[in-house]
Amino acid sequence: MKTTERSIKYEEIKKPERFAHTPPVDKRFIDKAIHHILKKIDQSLDEFTDFFPDSSSINQVYQPIENNEWTTSFWTGMLWLAYEWTGDKKYRKVAEKHVESFKERIDKQIEVNHHDLGFLYSLSCVSAYKLTGNEIAKEAALKAADLLITRYYDKAGIIQAWGDLEDPAQRGRMIIDCNMNLPLLYWAYEVTGKSVYREIASSHVQQAANYIVREDASTYHTFFMDPVSGAPLKGNTHQGFSDDSCWARGQAWGIYGFPLSYRYTKDTELISLTKKLTHYYLNRLPEDHICYWDLLFTEGEEERDSSAAAIAVCGLLEMLKYLPFTDPQRRTYENAATAMIQSLYENYKTEVDSEANGILLHAVYYKGGGRGVDESCIWGDYYYFEALIRMAKDWECYW
Repeated sequence: MKTTERSIKYEEIKKPERFAHTPPVDKRFIDKAIHHILKKIDQSLDEFTDFFPDSSSINQVYQPIENNEWTTSFWTGMLWLAYEWTGDKKYRKVAEKHVESFKERIDKQIEVNHHDLGFLYSLSCVSAYKLTGNEIAKEAALKAADLLITRYYDKAGIIQAWGDLEDPAQRGRMIIDCNMNLPLLYWAYEVTGKSVYREIASSHVQQAANYIVREDASTYHTFFMDPVSGAPLKGNTHQGFSDDSCWARGQAWGIYGFPLSYRYTKDTELISLTKKLTHYYLNRLPEDHICYWDLLFTEGEEERDSSAAAIAVCGLLEMLKYLPFTDPQRRTYENAATAMIQSLYENYKTEVDSEANGILLHAVYYKGGGRGVDESCIWGDYYYFEALIRMAKDWECYW
């Protein structure tokens, strides 16, 4: 499936001087930032051995939950990063206990009627298999991939996000977040040789490029397709400020998700598209480089979303792997990613000895629903840690 014939705007960086100089983020800085994360993980390791942190904190404290949310794998992913960085088996021991929980979850079909199987099983089980060769993890991840492709509509070329596949109010809904679920399918293709996984993932990412990305290089949160005819219907938002605004975390999912698909498809249009989304995003950052929860806001009293910033950094670092050193914007992207990491560490991290058991402050889960507003969000913590690991070493991606 090819991208539609339409032109996506390429905004020039409006204040290039903001990203003209490399922030002082060196090995010492990165080691110090990772040390802070490990201290906070250690603070919560016992509490979150048999349970998981909730999606967002309440008064800066994550409550323990069962393995029944779409976000539980982000904690497990952090444990695998900690194990990979330190070699300390205490992190592996807990992460492997979680692998058993994810195996039980897919076997018993516990809260898996949605597309976030990619989030759940890439960070918990694909990571375990890549790092340790765990066959139980491999089996669980492949079962998750098999369930994920049952949500695919052939005519529309998309994976439905959430909801009953027969529910008229939900049928044909794709969302920008799903770009991050596709690597589970690419991985399943690589380990099984079954082309159906790759074909479905490739189709979905092209449809996301065709319809979720607007002509000004902003993104809808959600877009509806007719599952019977395959016709595009409408775009709207679930978590952004309005249907016409640009939800910051959604834009960050695009900045990261499109180059992740490029890793597997080598479709250069996905890198070109990522650049355009990146310019739109960077042009709407406030002075400290950390976005507001919706890119409609560039100043004022609205909440920031540190989690969106962490995702965007990972996306920029992924995209940079595929850009030639002669690319005229390469230094801008490098400096922007580094400036965001520096700001997150200096202005948005929790204190080591505080009751707060997250890593990053000032994130937003769902502003309209009043959930996780100006709190820690577990995916923000994970992506911040991943970004630092990416900066510190030649990291083999879990995605």
